[in-house]
Amino acid sequence: MAASAERGAPPASSHPLKIFDAAKRQDRFLYACAPMVRYSKLAFRQTVHKFGVDLCWTPMILAKEFNRNSFARDSDLTISTLGPQPPTILQFGANSPQELARASSLAAPRVAGVDLNCGCPQSWACAETLGAALMDRRELVRDMVVETRGRLRDDGWAVGMEGHVESPLGRSVSVKIRVHDDLRKTMDFLDTVIGHPQNRLVDWITIHPRTRHTPSTVPIRAEALEILTAKYAATLPILLSGDVFALSALPFKAPSDPGLSTTITPPPLEDDSLRPSNTRLAGFMSARGLLANPALFAGFPACPWEALETFMCNVARCPLSFKVVVHHVSEMCGPGMGAEKSALLPKKERIKLASLSNMLELVDFLDEKMEQQTGRTGGLRRDL
Repeated sequence: MAASAERGAPPASSHPLKIFDAAKRQDRFLYACAPMVRYSKLAFRQTVHKFGVDLCWTPMILAKEFNRNSFARDSDLTISTLGPQPPTILQFGANSPQELARASSLAAPRVAGVDLNCGCPQSWACAETLGAALMDRRELVRDMVVETRGRLRDDGWAVGMEGHVESPLGRSVSVKIRVHDDLRKTMDFLDTVIGHPQNRLVDWITIHPRTRHTPSTVPIRAEALEILTAKYAATLPILLSGDVFALSALPFKAPSDPGLSTTITPPPLEDDSLRPSNTRLAGFMSARGLLANPALFAGFPACPWEALETFMCNVARCPLSFKVVVHHVSEMCGPGMGAEKSALLPKKERIKLASLSNMLELVDFLDEKMEQQTGRTGGLRRDL
């Protein structure tokens, strides 16, 4: 938790709905960094936030372990103690209202909100009634968000949604889901978990339009997303997760609905036809796309050296295991997930990363390659 137990640690950001509202007023999409096991740590969150990400998710953390083990809290939840941290949503894996509520209470001083994982398709998670297995337990999910919101309210946090967006004590409760083969079951799930539109139980939802059995190589179900956004977007913000690899090829098209026209002038986008006002979506969440190109949402078609350098500087202040750092660097130096396939390093040079044994060797290696390509001498060593 990076000194998160210290009373002097800086507070988390205010209510995330304030960020949603600001994006909506500008008729621009909100950009989010998805929860990624091992890779959504503080150094990476700081990097993507510098390059346009509005909200960052932590890796999924098991609520039961978070509650019982201080070492788990210290290792799983990394935060900044040197100043305001990126607006951070802590994602929990849980199957008990009491466990989720207690874990959320412990985390609330250091994060902007908590998110329940109802989308992880991994077999171990589903076997423990976690992740995507919860898509068949809608009443349990409802009870978990109700219990959590009640516990946070009792602790003094502002969880009144729109009425509390300006409060520095504002905290959010959200869920991230997958869909069913039969979309009617997904609607039943959402009707139960969202509750009454005028007094809803969650602040927003993130939809990954694949089933728990659909591999990531299969495109998302865009028609399912269109149906769900048409039904629920007027009630609460909706983020799309899945296949978000490039701003020039977002996996969603503007519906041909004249009722969605707007007179707001949007900020420049590579595809100007896509705006929140004509798609019903509030924003996009990326995982693999950001892993390969942390500057994706800043409009870069491929990872620039600046993003890699920023990440390495953040690692110096917020250490990660060397193996994880090398994986990040390898992803950033390779071709991106979008149509642009240029890479910072050719495959032969990326293979050499696996032979490096420590951070000094890695910094020297990257400095040499950066100098060859940009003419900058000793950039990383100087910055570090």
